[in-house]
Amino acid sequence: MIAAPDPEKMFQVSRAELAVFHRDVYKLLVDLELLLGIAKGLGEDNQRSFQALYTANQMVNVCDPAQPETFPVAQALASKFFGQRWGESQHTIHAMGHCHIDTAWLWPFKETVRKCARSWVTVVQLMERNPEFIFACSQAQQLEWVRSHYPGLHARLQEFACRGQFVPVGGTWVEMDGNLPSGESMVRQFLQGQNFFRQEFGKMCSEFWLPDTFGYSAQLPQIMRSCGIKRFLTQKLSWNLVNSFPHHTFFWEGLDGSQVLAHFPPGDSYGMQGSVEEVLKTVAKNRDKGRTNHSAFLFGFGDGGGGPTQTMVDRLKRLCNTDGLPRVQLSSPERLFSALEGHSGQLCTWVGELFLELHNGTYTTHAQIKKGNRECERILHDVELLSSLALARSTQFLYPAALLQDLWRLLLLNQFHDVVTGSCIQLVAEEAMCHYEDIRSHGNTLLSAAAAALCAGEPGPEGLLIVNTLPWKRTEVLALPRPGGAHCLALVTVPGMGYAPAPTPTSLQPLPPQQPVFVVQETDGSVTLDNGIIRVRLDPTGRLTSLVLVASGREAIAEGAVGNQFVLFDDVPLYWDAWDVMDYHLETRKPVLGQAGTLAVGTEGGVRGSAWFLLQISPNSRLSQEVVLDVGCPYVRFHTEVHWHEAHKFLKVEFPARVRSPQATYEVQFGHLQRPTHYNTSWDWARFEVWAHRWMDLSEHGFGLALLNDCKYGASVRGNVLSLSLLRAPKSPDATVDMGRHEFTYALMPHKGSFQDAGVIPAAYSLNFPLLALPAPGPAPAAAWSAFSVSSPAVVLETVKQAETSPQGRTLLLRLYEAHGSHSDCWLHTSLPVQEAVLCDLLERRDPTGPLLLRDNRLKLTFAPFQVQSLLLLLQPPPN
Repeated sequence: MIAAPDPEKMFQVSRAELAVFHRDVYKLLVDLELLLGIAKGLGEDNQRSFQALYTANQMVNVCDPAQPETFPVAQALASKFFGQRWGESQHTIHAMGHCHIDTAWLWPFKETVRKCARSWVTVVQLMERNPEFIFACSQAQQLEWVRSHYPGLHARLQEFACRGQFVPVGGTWVEMDGNLPSGESMVRQFLQGQNFFRQEFGKMCSEFWLPDTFGYSAQLPQIMRSCGIKRFLTQKLSWNLVNSFPHHTFFWEGLDGSQVLAHFPPGDSYGMQGSVEEVLKTVAKNRDKGRTNHSAFLFGFGDGGGGPTQTMVDRLKRLCNTDGLPRVQLSSPERLFSALEGHSGQLCTWVGELFLELHNGTYTTHAQIKKGNRECERILHDVELLSSLALARSTQFLYPAALLQDLWRLLLLNQFHDVVTGSCIQLVAEEAMCHYEDIRSHGNTLLSAAAAALCAGEPGPEGLLIVNTLPWKRTEVLALPRPGGAHCLALVTVPGMGYAPAPTPTSLQPLPPQQPVFVVQETDGSVTLDNGIIRVRLDPTGRLTSLVLVASGREAIAEGAVGNQFVLFDDVPLYWDAWDVMDYHLETRKPVLGQAGTLAVGTEGGVRGSAWFLLQISPNSRLSQEVVLDVGCPYVRFHTEVHWHEAHKFLKVEFPARVRSPQATYEVQFGHLQRPTHYNTSWDWARFEVWAHRWMDLSEHGFGLALLNDCKYGASVRGNVLSLSLLRAPKSPDATVDMGRHEFTYALMPHKGSFQDAGVIPAAYSLNFPLLALPAPGPAPAAAWSAFSVSSPAVVLETVKQAETSPQGRTLLLRLYEAHGSHSDCWLHTSLPVQEAVLCDLLERRDPTGPLLLRDNRLKLTFAPFQVQSLLLLLQPPPN
């Protein structure tokens, strides 16, 4: 078990000595160590092995420790051995200094600042003494910390960067998790990172550097390519628990067909020390022999920092071109990838996600961090949109670019691969929650400021502004605040990416034009909710016994089964407690049984109907849930509160579907992918617990069932059972993880036809982006207004923000993606005063083909499946 460090632990220095460094003795020791490593590593059937052994033996014979004049003789014997050369056909190892520093893990963020300074001071000294030594350094955040706290060290790093010895790599703000951040968050990792590297070091990174993360989304290749990166280095895939990944150098093809050249060091480590054993392992384990003859060798103490040492550098220098060993050269990422690209004609291609068959508990661990991440992604999305609309509508409004950058950087920092995943100590989790609170607090202030600017100069009484931050029209039930702190439910309609005035109490319709919600409680205690679209039946304990699509009469729950079934599993992984959930946990499934008679009617119908119940999960943990059905809504929501006090237990909720399909669909960044629902092969079996974002769906031809959520990531579909992972209870490295109160919502949506045509994607967005009821400090606008709309349901307008470089602040950036997996043409319509529109990449660099044709405030756009496109819109100057 990895335990958190004791913050009170003290150390006492009892003795310090001055010593004389005998460089000649040190060199002899390095040579002897390497010779013995060669003798052992090459084995008894290798002629060169015996030459190394006899050379070492001769050195011992001629060397007298009491007579330093014998040292050069021994040194000469070693030099003769190491000077014997190989031919040019030998494998070339590109040795690069590296110091992987976890931005937070078993230590807090502030300790990482010191780790960076200590490690990089050592690196500077090495670069001074060894002009051929090259050090690769990722994570803009860490360099920003050094710039702020140690400006002298930062200046030295810039100096060595100019010499080509200090090489910034990665292009991202931190080495983020490759699964959980949203697509837009991943774009911002590169946008903030690449801009920082350009500003501070004069060039952007050409390699995405992510050695230690817990999986790799299938959308990363497209995001990389659009951020100026065609090369990718990782290492973590060597940790696969079930299947050994078949390549070390290959082309990785993403969801949209984008390809990058991927490499991970065959020695299976980003913390090598330059031993003969590691060098030989790098060649022996290379799975692409014959296809390529080059590989990376990252040396230096990592995770907690420290980096390379002079001894490591000296070992690798000595092994540079020695008969019997691969060729070793102190190299750079540029030289490595250039060599790989020069011989890439025979490389294999891997299509789709790179799924790590380990650490799949990180999709669930630390639910409050996961919830904070999802909420803050939403808040920043909403603030940017409203601020952009206020910028376009008001000549007085100043877009809060600097503050938004600070808030984004806080969110990106928390997306480090040991923070958002929950595999950190309690101290780090507490800091992360403070970061989320900062984003919420500032975000709400910025939302109010943007709403006030939108309302400026409007006639009419003071009131509420109902804002829709999604790009399609929505009609939903909303709780509107009333004087005295009360709320009333109203059915409101708001156009896409726009607003509508809130209905006044006198204008509220007693019954909506659609069929109202009916709520009936039977004599046996069961409750039926019906809104004319779906009919939900709950048994007396709150389990779902029936879910019918009313128009077709189709039942969604499997025959003889119940949905909304909470289940508890024993969760004791082999080693990595916060990280892993093992397949054998599935054998310990225990349904949580409720008490009949606890189900009661909540809201009695009309615009909303609901029922609620209590559930004792264990003697220490309990759950309460409100099951809600709104008028006109195609899904039923489950608002859940859990008081969780367990040890090594895993809580999930299951929905057996009356659907048969060998594949289920899961939302990922800017799209979706399919994974098997069976365990035919070891590759299928290894995906017993997977990740998804806002929805997953199990469909057969003509009918399906989608499970939506507002803050969960762990999921699985086995056979016909959709399962959402809710809470874990690991005890290491944080013994308090997940203990306490949790709130979350999931929803169930049966549908006719495909999930694309049925609107599962906008439904999941709506669950995650509720309509906003913002107080208008002045008069609220009297009429509804929409800024943007898209003609095709397949295309999602994901982001609207001010462009990074915006003359007079009058340029907006729009990001859209194709969500259905289809070729699609669409029209983007705007009511904003647009002067010019031009395509750009994810770093907001203009497309050289020039402006798009803008006609009647409309733009025609063409998308390939899952393609992400970005637009720059130059707004007309405001009238004088």
